[in-house]
Amino acid sequence: MSASRSRHLVDPELTPLLDLFPGLMLSAQTLPDMRARQLPLPVDPADAERTELDVRNIPGPEGAPDLPVLIYRPKGAKGALPCIFHIHGGGYVGGSAESMEGPHRHAVAELGCVLVSVNYRLAPETPFPGNVEDCYAALGWVFRNAKALKVDTARIGVMGESAGGGLAAALALLARDRGEYRLAFQHLIYPMLDDRTCAVDAHHPFAGEYIWHPHNNAFGWTSLLGGTAPGAVGVSPYAAPARADDLAGLPRAYIATGSLDLFQEEDLEYARRLLRAGVPVEFHIYPGGFHAFDIAPFAAVSKQARRDSLEALRRALAG
Repeated sequence: MSASRSRHLVDPELTPLLDLFPGLMLSAQTLPDMRARQLPLPVDPADAERTELDVRNIPGPEGAPDLPVLIYRPKGAKGALPCIFHIHGGGYVGGSAESMEGPHRHAVAELGCVLVSVNYRLAPETPFPGNVEDCYAALGWVFRNAKALKVDTARIGVMGESAGGGLAAALALLARDRGEYRLAFQHLIYPMLDDRTCAVDAHHPFAGEYIWHPHNNAFGWTSLLGGTAPGAVGVSPYAAPARADDLAGLPRAYIATGSLDLFQEEDLEYARRLLRAGVPVEFHIYPGGFHAFDIAPFAAVSKQARRDSLEALRRALAG
C-alpha cells in the first residue's frame, strides 16, 4: 500500500502519533517484539490520588488457569456502585490490563464507578474459545461477588477497544444466549468484529493504512481461530460477533471508530444491524482518525472522542 494513499486525510494533529508507532508486520517471529514494546498509557497523579487498585487472581473456566483481574474503585466510595467490565485490546494476540491503568483510573475518578479489567489468555497460544470463556468466567465472578465488591448488578456493562471491543461484543452475545447475567450496556471502541474483513479482495481504499493494517488483521484472526481460516464458513459469532444471525435482545450499544480505521466498515455495518434488531445505538465516526487515534493527548479530535466516550459511559452507568 502506498504511504501517500490516505496521508492527506489524516487529521494533521494526529501525524506525530504515527511516528511513535512504526509499522510492524506481525508474524510468529515478530510477535514477542510486539508484546514487549507495548507501553502503558500515562497515569495522571490526580487520578491516582482519587482511586485505589486491588489486583486478584480469580478462578478461570473449568480446567483453565486462574485469571488476574484488576479492580479499580474511587477512594472513600460508599454503597453499591455501577461497574465497567473492561477488556483490553491487542489484536487478540497482545495487550494487557495493566497497560490501561491511566485511562482506567481516570474513568473511575470521573464516573464514580468500579472498573474490573481481566487479563484473558492470548492467541495463538490459546485460540478461541479460550479468550471469551476467560472473560465470561471473570464477568460471572463479578456478578457472584457483587455484594463484596460493592457493585450494583443492575448497572454492569462491558467495554473494550479494538480486539477488546470485539470481545466485549462477543461477551454481550454470550451473556444473552446463556441467560445467566444481564448486561446494562456494551461500549465498543473501534471494535474488531469480523474475520471476513481478511477475505475481502478490495479493501476500503483509504482505511487501514496505519497502526493496524490488513496483514496484521489476518495474523490476529488466524491466530485466534487456530485451524480455521479467516473468512471460512462456520466461524462462531462468539469469536467474530459480526457473524451472529440474531442481534435482538442485546444491551444498548455505543460504537466509535475513526474514518481511516480498518474496522470502519464492519463497525458501521454492526451498528446498522443492531439498529434493525431494535437495539439502541449511539454511533460516532471521527474524521481523520486511524486506529487508536484517541490516545493522542493533545489532538482536538482525540480529546473529543475521549469526551464523547466518557459522557456516554456516564449516561449508561446512571441506568
